[in-house]
Amino acid sequence: MAGLGHHTRAAHPALRPFVPDITGYAYAGDPPALHRGLPSRHLTLVITLDEPLGVAWPGGPVDKYDALVGGLHSRAVHIGQTPSRAGVQVSLTPPAARALLGLPPGALASTVFGLDEVLGRPARELTEQLREAPTWETRFDLLEALLLRQLDGSRPGAVRPELGWAWQRLCGASGSVGVQELATEVGWSRRHLTDRFTSEFGLPPKVAARVLRFERVTEQLRRQPRIRLAELSAAAGYADQAHLTREFRAIAGCSPRQWIREELPDLSGNPQVSAIAPASSARSH
Repeated sequence: MAGLGHHTRAAHPALRPFVPDITGYAYAGDPPALHRGLPSRHLTLVITLDEPLGVAWPGGPVDKYDALVGGLHSRAVHIGQTPSRAGVQVSLTPPAARALLGLPPGALASTVFGLDEVLGRPARELTEQLREAPTWETRFDLLEALLLRQLDGSRPGAVRPELGWAWQRLCGASGSVGVQELATEVGWSRRHLTDRFTSEFGLPPKVAARVLRFERVTEQLRRQPRIRLAELSAAAGYADQAHLTREFRAIAGCSPRQWIREELPDLSGNPQVSAIAPASSARSH
């Protein structure tokens, strides 16, 4: 499999509540035929530097994008089936959807949109500029400049503080907080929390917790790919190894060991297009 180089830098201080960092990636040869984009706590923005990037639900059609933004999701998307070798990827926190894109994160959940569908002409111009830029630092500067302009523009109202707190609580606990417990802490009924949380983020709190727990597992596997799955499942709060394996098949579409064989040679220490949402043709899923 072709080697993958990457370049990462911290985002501008004004952007850090919304953008943890910016990563450029480039394959030395042909990219893998399939990469599983796993769910995570982040939305994802990707701008390719050569060919469009293909994304699809497993078994579904491939849609291709020069630049895309994907929301929170609960199933892996297949990435690949195109000759695209290089691009820039940005992980976005849920508040970034309102602050930088002008939409609540729920409007992007379980979808992929072309970035120009969201930002219009500036997105198309940025894609052209990034492809012509001579260095990664110049590309990062250009991308940050657009995001800072977006940050300065007028945006929809901020998320309710109870919802922002509930999201941070779930993230801080890697999903190991029950919905009833979360509702009690917020001071809402379980039903009201579920309705409002789902409307804002696009995932019910129970599903978001499931994603966050799964994210914890995959991060641990990246650090320790030889860890015993029974040990890992116990540490992450799964009933047993069989429960963990069922979650892997439901979310990633494969067993933990298959995912390790397929992904870790490329993912270990090398950020990739790893968390984008499902293709636009599957928006009803």
